[in-house]
Amino acid sequence: MTLKHGLILLTLVSVVADTMLLPFYPQFFAREFGNTSPEHVGFYIAACCFTVMVALPFWAKLARRINEFHIWVVTQIAAGSLGIAAYFTESLLHFWVITQTMLVFKASYLLIYPMVMRLEEKDRHLGVAGMFSVLMHFGAIGGALLGGAMLEFAEPRVIYLIMAATDALQVVVCSLIIRARAIAWRQAPLDTPVEVEPVATTGNPLIIQLGVISLLFYLSAFMMRPFFSRYWESVALGGSELVAGIIYAIPAWVALVGLWLNSRSKRERSSFSIVLQALVVAMIGAAIQSVPHPVAIVLGRVIFGWALFQGTVRLEVLVFELSSRHHYAIDFSKIHIFQNVGVLMASFAVGSVVSGYSLQMPFFVALAGFTLTAAVFLVLFGSRLWPSLARMPSA
Repeated sequence: MTLKHGLILLTLVSVVADTMLLPFYPQFFAREFGNTSPEHVGFYIAACCFTVMVALPFWAKLARRINEFHIWVVTQIAAGSLGIAAYFTESLLHFWVITQTMLVFKASYLLIYPMVMRLEEKDRHLGVAGMFSVLMHFGAIGGALLGGAMLEFAEPRVIYLIMAATDALQVVVCSLIIRARAIAWRQAPLDTPVEVEPVATTGNPLIIQLGVISLLFYLSAFMMRPFFSRYWESVALGGSELVAGIIYAIPAWVALVGLWLNSRSKRERSSFSIVLQALVVAMIGAAIQSVPHPVAIVLGRVIFGWALFQGTVRLEVLVFELSSRHHYAIDFSKIHIFQNVGVLMASFAVGSVVSGYSLQMPFFVALAGFTLTAAVFLVLFGSRLWPSLARMPSA
């Protein structure tokens, strides 16, 4: 198994495991703990984001001293053990404590992405970012389908046993890679391409500005996620969780098409201009999904999926364009903090929005959020954007 293939497998397995419950937390808490509060779902998802956000910088700093594969072996053993404990607990309080502790260890897997970027030349970053976006989306497909099936045909808490099994699989994969490549415990340079570049200084203001855009983008996108399955069921008159999971996962299929089209495109386009276009398309997708009709929801989901793929891929490419190879992990962890603050804010707000208004309201809030994001993007990066638009060929 090559290093790159091993990292891809680890990413796919972890995403499938960690997204099984994401579309179904309202149903999960109602069935397992008798808690039907929308605010509780929002608070729990917010807590998950906060935990990962706080934990990732610690793992990024530790990875400067200890090789990531050795870190992952230890953290996934701990995460798997806690997953088994989550399955057996009957207390909602204990469930919170156990699962949040589990996420502290699972956060270490976010180091896979900057590691792969460190192994690639900068001119291949767009393809790598697209590939990882598709992996994330298809992992979400598998997670949504598996999670929906568990809620429909089995005991929902069985999901945590499946998570523990995937943690065990990841430990095996990491151990095989460590043995095959004789990776030492102490950190040492991996097979990075030879590249001479100046060591960038820390505190890059462009990374902070990009973080602000990422915060607003993820806040807007995540507003539509936690209660999407409930919204679909209300419009589709009681459709099954499995069907809801399929509709929820539509952006993943769109991402695959996007990756294929990007790979065939010969035009070199600025990531700045594509991010702005993605924000406009996201507005359209959010507006159409707010129409309470199955056809409109599916159409809006497809349009939004295109915007989500292009926006997330290009934002992440910009992170590595504006950063230095020596600071990939640290700068990525900074951006991830901004992303999670956005998700955190959305998670706190969405429960109150649904409780106080309706299942449609998150789509209107998302529409306003994408509009604000586009405006801030123009203010922060207008000087870089307009020259790139001037160079674009006319249709």
